[in-house]
Amino acid sequence: MMNNSAGWKGHFCPGLLFLVVLFLGGCAMGSDHKLRKPDLPGTWPETEALTRDGQDYLLEWWTRFEDPMLNQLVAKAVQDNPDIRVQAARVWEARARLGFARAEQLPTVGVQAEAVRQRQPEAVTGIPGGSRGNLFSLAGLLEFELDIWGRLAMEREAAQAVLLESQYTQEAVRQGVISDVVVTYFNLVAAREELEITRQTLELRKQTYELERIRFEAGQVDELVLGQAESALEKVRALVPDLKRQVRILEGALGVLTGLSPLELFDDDRVRYGLARSVFNPGAVPLVLPSELLNRRSDIRSAEARARATGTAIGIARAERLPRLNLSGLLGTLAPETRDLFTSSARNWSMGAQAAGPLLDFGRTRAGVEAAQAQYVQAEIQYEAVVSTAFNEVRDALAIYQSAQNREEAVLRLVGSVERTRNLAKVRYQEGMISFLEFLEAEQDLFAARQDLNNAVRDRLVAVATLSKALGGGWDPDSIERYEVSSAVKD
Repeated sequence: MMNNSAGWKGHFCPGLLFLVVLFLGGCAMGSDHKLRKPDLPGTWPETEALTRDGQDYLLEWWTRFEDPMLNQLVAKAVQDNPDIRVQAARVWEARARLGFARAEQLPTVGVQAEAVRQRQPEAVTGIPGGSRGNLFSLAGLLEFELDIWGRLAMEREAAQAVLLESQYTQEAVRQGVISDVVVTYFNLVAAREELEITRQTLELRKQTYELERIRFEAGQVDELVLGQAESALEKVRALVPDLKRQVRILEGALGVLTGLSPLELFDDDRVRYGLARSVFNPGAVPLVLPSELLNRRSDIRSAEARARATGTAIGIARAERLPRLNLSGLLGTLAPETRDLFTSSARNWSMGAQAAGPLLDFGRTRAGVEAAQAQYVQAEIQYEAVVSTAFNEVRDALAIYQSAQNREEAVLRLVGSVERTRNLAKVRYQEGMISFLEFLEAEQDLFAARQDLNNAVRDRLVAVATLSKALGGGWDPDSIERYEVSSAVKD
């Protein structure tokens, strides 16, 4: 290794280089792309489904149903769902990439040790046969790229945006899983309730058939009435297998979402499903204005962060077309014998600057800029599409929720009316005032009304879950907001 202590002729002036760097730093580049906020209406269509009270309810909206089993299932799904775990690993990766981008802005400090046994040829030394000798060196190295165009700063900014995107995406996945668990749970509760209603009706049909069989044998009714009772019995019995199959399918779906086996889910010693009507009605959902969706919906925030990252990538691509300035320094010792390494005569140092950049790349860097611009346009379009989709989801969910509430109230009134009619028909049939067919029709009307009520309750509960998810409920942005603030302070 050559001694660099005499490598400079004249005086190297770091101050002059520093002034040049300051001048070039004034030309630093940055992303000039500002994401346009979509225009949204000031309010939603008038509805009774929203209230201005209780914004905190949206943070953990599923707990408002006051169903301990549902809370346990959601907690299990959030903990063990593979989609959430995969996205958490992506957040981990994005955080590591941000750490790398930050480190790229700092100098690289290294150490170098070298031991060489070499032969100098006779043509160089003038000594017959040449000369042999040892050379030992120990040095510290410093390398630093001056970010004169802001490329490294923009890479860090892009990495921060990618991290935020992954965090918001993780929250969007989490909310999707929670919503799927809640909806599947209520569908399962309703399916089990419908099965129970059918079984109860089947028992009543059996009792009615046995009564008509006894009457037939006693000659009180003819064979037609007995056949009608048997047909009514078998018609209800035929419904049971399909309802059982539906319950098993929903159990399997819920098991996949929560990572639990059917045995773990439905051990009667630990898990008991109540009637769908026993689930607490959370009432009106807190009001979230359309403009607030831009901050509440994690999928919108994710798309916004993605657009920010792609916009910054344009500046990075432009900076790739410009030269880079690297500073380097070395401080160490160099001697032919190890015992001389730490003597004053063995001291060795060097410092230098290197500028390098593309001169003729046949359009490679220009193509990189154009590709980055195209990616930004795509991200901008995707952002606008996500916002539009979110607005439509809330608008539709509001209409569905209001409709579900109104339908449940109407079916409740219908069930009360049908029950009174059926009870009156039963008394008149027992007194012989109406035919069996008329009594059977009243029974069937009650069976259908009970099923309708069960479905209406299910639809109302599902509508609450759908609306809460559409409003961006259930996620706490504090951790991400803290990250954004701390990053801005550090920058």
